[in-house]
Amino acid sequence: MPNEGRGAAEAGGPRNPGVLVISHGSPDEHWVALVEAAVAEAAGDLPAGLPLACAFLETVEGRLIQDGIDRLESQGVTDMIVIPLFVSSGSTHIDEIAYALGVKDTPEMETDLERLRVSARVFFGDPIDDGPLVAQMVWDKVRALSVQPEREVLLLIGHGSRHPGFLQRWELGIASLAAQCAELAGLAGGADYALLNPDSVHTKVQYWSEEQGMDVIVAPLFLSAGYFTKVTIPSRLEGLAHRYSGDALLPHPLMARWMSQQILNIMGSLTC
Repeated sequence: MPNEGRGAAEAGGPRNPGVLVISHGSPDEHWVALVEAAVAEAAGDLPAGLPLACAFLETVEGRLIQDGIDRLESQGVTDMIVIPLFVSSGSTHIDEIAYALGVKDTPEMETDLERLRVSARVFFGDPIDDGPLVAQMVWDKVRALSVQPEREVLLLIGHGSRHPGFLQRWELGIASLAAQCAELAGLAGGADYALLNPDSVHTKVQYWSEEQGMDVIVAPLFLSAGYFTKVTIPSRLEGLAHRYSGDALLPHPLMARWMSQQILNIMGSLTC
């Protein structure tokens, strides 16, 4: 069930749902375009005329969270379904966005994000984390790298966190996703995960390649390609035996399905 915020829309009147998809944002226009394309594709699976806005935590001027809220409320939205398009519940951004939207009274981490102006009731959804659709996206992105399944292992690499509590959420989600990917991929070594923070990439790749004699297929668990997939992860893998294409989750048609399914599930649970 989604977390409900404290929007001030009057009870008893007609309820008008709308959707706000929030992702991090990037100065890379291609990164932003991939997110926008996925959101537009998700709209095709939703009721015709349902107000929907795509917003960003930072960087994308004129498309920030308050801009998205204002756009939806100008269309009469009273029940705002918020989809946090982040790969893990362990992201500190989930915490600060939930606080800014009034979903929680106090943030777990200090934040510069101030309370947002919102009159609609807020129904806060879940980040990506894990699940069959996510596992399929991950495997689809690296499937072509598999040539000898009987001697391969899949290693997911995520951002991670150095903050207590947030790190545990990261580990919980990516461990579950790795198990789902292992079942799907059918590789002899199954699937494992490593994080950039705290850094476990070298240790995990070395373990699987040198101690277990497996060919390591690396899958970056990032929403869209950027600095982490193009620079950070390759630098951590330098000198280690591995296969890596650098393909992030987007673009993939299942991302739109993941969004639309969650939106429809939340819509079905809305109460007056």
